[in-house]
Amino acid sequence: MSANFSTTITAAATPQQAFDAVCDVAGWWGRITGTTGAVGDEFVYVVPGLHYSGFRVTALEPGRLVEWTVTGSYLDFVDSAQEWNGTTVRFEISGTPDGVAVAFTHDGLTDEDECYEICSNAWSSFVNGSLKAFIETGDGMPYEFGGAEALGADDHEALHRGVVDALAADRP
Repeated sequence: MSANFSTTITAAATPQQAFDAVCDVAGWWGRITGTTGAVGDEFVYVVPGLHYSGFRVTALEPGRLVEWTVTGSYLDFVDSAQEWNGTTVRFEISGTPDGVAVAFTHDGLTDEDECYEICSNAWSSFVNGSLKAFIETGDGMPYEFGGAEALGADDHEALHRGVVDALAADRP
C-alpha cells in the first residue's frame, strides 16, 4: 500500500498562531460555507466546475491538532470523482526552537489514486505557500474566483445541503 500524502512546513510563529490560521480556512485555502471552530462543525469548499468537498471537524486541540473528515466530495477532473469520500485531513502542530512545525497529512490520498498528482500538487501549493504565509504574516493566498465562476451565498448553501443530503442517504 502506498503512503498517504504529507508535507511539513515550519514557520516563525507560536503553535496557537498556527492552529488559529489552520482553522481560518478561508484565509489560506479559499471561500467556504459552514464553520470550522468546534468538533462536529461542517463546512464545504468549492472550486466551481472543478471540485467540491464537504468536511466535518473531527478533532481540535488548540495549539496541537486540527482534523477533518471528508463527508462528501466531487472531483470533476477524474473518473473516480468521489475519491476523497471518507478520507481524513490532519494538521499536527508542534513547537520548535525557531517557531512551529505543521505536519499536514491527507490520510487516504495515495499515489494509487487517480487524482494524486493534481491533488498533491494543489495541497503542496496551499500548505507550503499560502498556509505558511498566512501563519507568518496573516496574509495567505487563497483560491479566489469571480466572473462566471463566482458563487453567491445561496449557491454555497445549496452545495452544503447537497453534501449533507448525500451523507444522510449513505447512513443506514
